[in-house]
Amino acid sequence: MTIQPFTNQYVVVTGGATGIGLATALDFAKQGAAGVIITGRRAEKLAEAAALHPALVPVQADVSTREGADTVAEAVDAMGGTLDVLVHNAGVHTIGAAGEIDADAARDLFDINVLGTVILTNRLLPSLRSPGGSIVFVTSPAGHNPTPMASVYAASKAAVNTFTRSWALELAPKGIRVNAVAPGWVRTEVYESHGMTTEQVDELFAQAAKSVPLGVTGVPEDVSQWITLLAAPSSAWMTGQILTMDGGADLVRARQV
Repeated sequence: MTIQPFTNQYVVVTGGATGIGLATALDFAKQGAAGVIITGRRAEKLAEAAALHPALVPVQADVSTREGADTVAEAVDAMGGTLDVLVHNAGVHTIGAAGEIDADAARDLFDINVLGTVILTNRLLPSLRSPGGSIVFVTSPAGHNPTPMASVYAASKAAVNTFTRSWALELAPKGIRVNAVAPGWVRTEVYESHGMTTEQVDELFAQAAKSVPLGVTGVPEDVSQWITLLAAPSSAWMTGQILTMDGGADLVRARQV
């Protein structure tokens, strides 16, 4: 029998149409959530995702903007106005060497990865259950490790790590918990959508696995199960934590320092 810790609860998962976001939304739905709003920019992907479970509610919105945040808030109001869990999963990646970083790309990345979480949290916090609400960020080991060629992305995730800890302290008196997961190599469709062939992605992850002590990379469900666990009532004494899951790669980096 499936445990149903989110019975009659309402959830928002940004970037919920694919990858980790979709796996997370499905996990909440399978564990009893009455409604799981999934946000994204592509209507067709949202429709495909929503067809997978009746509890999934697709909302096309750019959550890095105030207009997008308003659209999500309206969807929350339509479900009754009370939100139990907010998962900040939407994010983008960019690369660039020091001195050659594209400023426009960096600005767009910070708008989505950093300012978007601020805008949406500002808009939805009045609806978040207090006490009992939960915020979960999806960050990255890059947020606490040197990341050559991806310094802008790493800086954005370092900001998210700071939000996790700072907001945990700020919101604790309200009974709202804030935690994060920091997954390493996870195979999702994002690689193919950025132009890589399946064979190239296979080779990339085969090489990545060689750098991981456990010898394996992740899949979205490896991450989603921990997002739901952090949000569950059984984790009521946990806040301000950033859970790294990378097959032990962090241990290798620590040994090399």
